[in-house]
Amino acid sequence: MDASLTWLASLLGSEGADSPLTVEEVDAALTAAGFPLDGVEAKGSDALLDVEVTSNRGDCLCHMGLAREIAAITGRVVTPRAIGGVARGPAVGEHLRLENRCGGGERPACPTFTAHVILGATIGPSPAWLRELLESVGQRSINNAVDVTNWLNLEHGNPSHVFDLDALEGRTLIIREAAEGEPLATLDGVSRKLKAGEIVVADGAKATSLAGVIGGSDSQVSEGTTNIVLEVATWDPERVRQASRRHNVRTDASHRFERVVDARTCLPAAEQAARLIAELTGGTLCEGVLVEGAPMPEAKPITLRPQRCAAVLGIETAADEIVRLLRSVDVEVRVQDDALACTPPPQRAHDVTREIDLIEEVARLRGFGAVPLAKRLAIRAQPPQPEERAMEGIANALTALGFYETVTFSFTSPDKATPFLPKGASLVNVDDDRRGAEPTLRPSVLPSLLTCRRVNRDAQVHQDGGIRLFEVSATFWSMREGTNEESRKIATVVDAGGEGPKAKAEDVQHGVRVARAAIESMVALCFGHGARVRVETGGELPAAMDAANAGRVFVDNTNGSVELGYFGLPTSETLALFDLQRPVIVAELELEPLLDAYPPTPRVSALPAFPGIERDLSVVVPSATPWAAIEKAVEGLSLDRLQGVEFVGTYTGKQVGDGRKSVTLRLGFRDAERTLRHEEVDPQMERTIMALREAVSAEVRT
Repeated sequence: MDASLTWLASLLGSEGADSPLTVEEVDAALTAAGFPLDGVEAKGSDALLDVEVTSNRGDCLCHMGLAREIAAITGRVVTPRAIGGVARGPAVGEHLRLENRCGGGERPACPTFTAHVILGATIGPSPAWLRELLESVGQRSINNAVDVTNWLNLEHGNPSHVFDLDALEGRTLIIREAAEGEPLATLDGVSRKLKAGEIVVADGAKATSLAGVIGGSDSQVSEGTTNIVLEVATWDPERVRQASRRHNVRTDASHRFERVVDARTCLPAAEQAARLIAELTGGTLCEGVLVEGAPMPEAKPITLRPQRCAAVLGIETAADEIVRLLRSVDVEVRVQDDALACTPPPQRAHDVTREIDLIEEVARLRGFGAVPLAKRLAIRAQPPQPEERAMEGIANALTALGFYETVTFSFTSPDKATPFLPKGASLVNVDDDRRGAEPTLRPSVLPSLLTCRRVNRDAQVHQDGGIRLFEVSATFWSMREGTNEESRKIATVVDAGGEGPKAKAEDVQHGVRVARAAIESMVALCFGHGARVRVETGGELPAAMDAANAGRVFVDNTNGSVELGYFGLPTSETLALFDLQRPVIVAELELEPLLDAYPPTPRVSALPAFPGIERDLSVVVPSATPWAAIEKAVEGLSLDRLQGVEFVGTYTGKQVGDGRKSVTLRLGFRDAERTLRHEEVDPQMERTIMALREAVSAEVRT
């Protein structure tokens, strides 16, 4: 913020001595208060100070706010500018009607709107003292009415606006949402088309200003104006920021409103500005003020315990000293037994909300140099958190399988994001011209990985066994208007094996095995080796996936079943969208279930004392039969001494016929008390064959 040394001096007196305010004193005081000077420009007897103001301290984007900070550090006294009283005219309601349609709801767009009316004004040059103040910070004097609004913003931090009352249709002001495409000619000479939902101040027929951003030219105060409406209001910071960015308009008003203007400051500021306009223009200030909006926020005291302050800062600060320090920045303090009831002033109410904020104020005002700093800090080394260990283990497991980790942007293009949306979801876009063709927050990590795979191909990168990539990142989507969903996921991309432009069936199968091995490695790490990965076809899959060659991934363990995500082949359209010719196998899993399961509970059991028997069985089944159906049929038999069923492989070809495939499974049997004989297993195998014939129309392949 640009501040004038002369302006600050006019607001600061001194105790017992009439010492002039100097740049050195201001620099030292503001730096100690947390507002260092970025530069100083000498301007005759004055100096222009470039003050660094943090985004949470909008109250210091004005000379009065900076003067309070200087006074708190130096002991000077803030002396607000005296504005004399003026004669009052007829009631304001006789000349203006005010309607605030945006003052309700949980988060009102216009919490408070105030309007004063000055009649019989003469618009002309401002007095020398006002012109000099504005020019000291680079502001151009316009006229005696508009200059007061600029003075109010620069001195008190309340942006305001003046209207020509006679230019308002129906002598009415309405705060409402704009219609899509509604026109507005603004003070910068631009004719704009408003977006639906933007907040405007309108008269009875049209929009007259873009709320909190810029006024309209049709109702501006000019030399011919005789009747003036003064607006002092406050607006929802988010709505102001959105409108300012959408129209690419940055004003002093929008900059201030984006950093919160408390509704309780509006009426006192409006009263001063209205009296000053009436005084400078020779007009008559109407009796009363029109106020529309939400109820004023209540001032809620915050309890501050001196002993807690000492514990946090490491130094004792007497209770009476805490009271003095806080009152120096206008915090109201009352002593209540062993604690202090502290009520922040309106301009700090959004920034000071907790006990720790008050403790920070004590440290800031006392000086951070008073806080002791030990030469050595006692640090207790802690082991990595389980989540960090799990992430490291997952990365190590995938790297061991030949995967490379990628780090890509969170943005993609809408056409590449849409196929990966969950069912019923919509995209989350940013309104930022700098993003260009990629304004969409990715709903999946896979678009980024597939793009990365294409870039590697274009760079002629080759890797034995094919390129394998993985990434952990947040994904974003929206299930209903105005709400966003976010989830951390881990995604993998695996090349189909082999060489040449086209992949063979066995090449694709090899890639599927690698991708599944990656999933099983992560599951074993987080859930334990007793957990089992199950892939089910059907269900809800993104449109990017080939439903016939993809499925949802589940983990079955002693605590039940957990769905992790999906895995399989993308559609040919998806590959074409990313300009990929050879097939790839992709997987995307929710990260949180993996991390929540880590570390797995170890289970120890004795090694078997007797050998077991393994039997391989090859059956021919319809091509659409999933392994899960075969596995379920066998396990449902509860075969005696069966230890497990394993998938061995699949074969398709002329020998088994069209629309059929041969699946080989391995059954393991063991008796804990003795050595099994083969004739004891034969009946179990016969039962298995009969069950598979009935469940999946299987034929034994010989």
